[in-house]
Amino acid sequence: MGSNVDVDVLVVGAGITGIHQLYRAREAGFSVQLLEAGDGPGGTWFWNRYPGARFDSESYSYAYLFSKELWEEWEWQEHFAGQPEIERYLNHVVDKFDLRRDMRFGARVTSASYDEATATWKVRTSDSKAITARFLVAATGILSVPFFPDVPGRDDFRGEQHHTGLWPSTPVDFADKRVAVVGTGSSGVQIIPVIAQEAAALTVYQRTPNWCTPLNNAPITDDQQAWLRADFAAIKETLDTSPAGFLHQMHDRKAAEDDERQRHQFFEKMWASPGFSKLTSNYTDLFFDADTNAQWCEFVADKVRSLVHETAVADKLIPKDHRFGEKRPPFVTGYYESFNQPNVSLVDLSETPIVRVTEAGIETTAGSREFDLIVWATGFDFGTGALLRMGIQGRDGLALADHWADGPTTFLGVQTEGFPNFFFPGGPHAAAGNNPRYNGDQVDFITDLLVHARDHGYDLIEVDPAAEQAWVAMIERNVARQSFTEKSYYFGTNVPGKPRRFLLNSGGRPKLHKEIAKIKSNDYKAFRLSTVQGS
Repeated sequence: MGSNVDVDVLVVGAGITGIHQLYRAREAGFSVQLLEAGDGPGGTWFWNRYPGARFDSESYSYAYLFSKELWEEWEWQEHFAGQPEIERYLNHVVDKFDLRRDMRFGARVTSASYDEATATWKVRTSDSKAITARFLVAATGILSVPFFPDVPGRDDFRGEQHHTGLWPSTPVDFADKRVAVVGTGSSGVQIIPVIAQEAAALTVYQRTPNWCTPLNNAPITDDQQAWLRADFAAIKETLDTSPAGFLHQMHDRKAAEDDERQRHQFFEKMWASPGFSKLTSNYTDLFFDADTNAQWCEFVADKVRSLVHETAVADKLIPKDHRFGEKRPPFVTGYYESFNQPNVSLVDLSETPIVRVTEAGIETTAGSREFDLIVWATGFDFGTGALLRMGIQGRDGLALADHWADGPTTFLGVQTEGFPNFFFPGGPHAAAGNNPRYNGDQVDFITDLLVHARDHGYDLIEVDPAAEQAWVAMIERNVARQSFTEKSYYFGTNVPGKPRRFLLNSGGRPKLHKEIAKIKSNDYKAFRLSTVQGS
């Protein structure tokens, strides 16, 4: 698309979205390169290799749908694959489509500057190399910047310590060690049961409990494998159009339409159902009727009390500050039962906050405990974390960090005003359900937009400010209609000082699909397309 660039499209991030974008851009005939900070593909599934890490969306619903051959030749072993299997799959995809030749690993982006005269991006990496591209696509993910709480003394600890989101590639030995896990979110509840089986002593530091329900994982049977291979077209159609990006069937009624006995039976069925079906296939008014939600919460609380022997411990593990669905609920295997083991103890940080990390362990207001190993399962700077750390500068040197100082503004969650030829699928205002499905929609749209620009001789793409303003207004207008509240990290409230803004698309996937169809039928007029003189 021009002689003044090294590549047409430069992709940053080799996670599920970045691999997809690399594949689609190359398939569309663009020259493309991908930069990745890690030593291999996988993104979230490269860095989060802690014991117990696994999908909580069904493996096949998380997988790529762009190749029937790929779908049919890869056999997932479990309904919810563990990290090693996920990493094997992504490496298989990269090698099957010969994508590795266009990937550069160990190349963390340190700056990206837009040149208005040439409508190009100049990107520098941690190995001091520079690359110039017409289009920059930051597929850097929403869970790629681990968050550490501001606890004094963290660097003073003389033992071993790791964040779940930066787990080493060499095995971590828990055997006969005194281990602390700080955090009981999605990562914490996965790793705790594993450590509990191996450590001499495990202390769990919990700030706030979550509504955890069983993942109900299982091996995929031969009959299920045969169904997956035989029904690719129908499965793809469902996953491409489902509002949440799952194969789950919606329920057909509200809670009040069942009597008490029927409701209890249905809740038992939901408890035994796989993963997110507890949200997608539950009563249709679960998130809209306070009484229905309260009944489900009480059912889950009773389950916790039946699983955890000590009444006081069970009570601490039951949320009091939010309803089910107001935060992203984690899914667990053996989590609650871990607290029945004599080597496991729970510290409630709402009662006894952490004062500091010492050379030997952790001190709370109730005293100190000594540890050999500390695991920080304290989450991520969600949504914007990676984008705001890349040194991105748009028109007139405007830093993206300044442009989004009050929270992100986007159009379709793919572009923002003042940053032409820059896209960020899978970033803020994305992910209204099963991430790869939604992010894949964005990747497909960006690729179609680039092809449209190329076919019409354009080399500059920038969102119309009015289109962006309308999209942001829609997101703010619909926040009240979705279940998450400001207690959720989807508002950025887990990171001190971060502006409180809803970081997903509150209009959901149907709104995205509707807007994309409208844009295409209107010849992409939501974007300002132009040609740079002399390019």
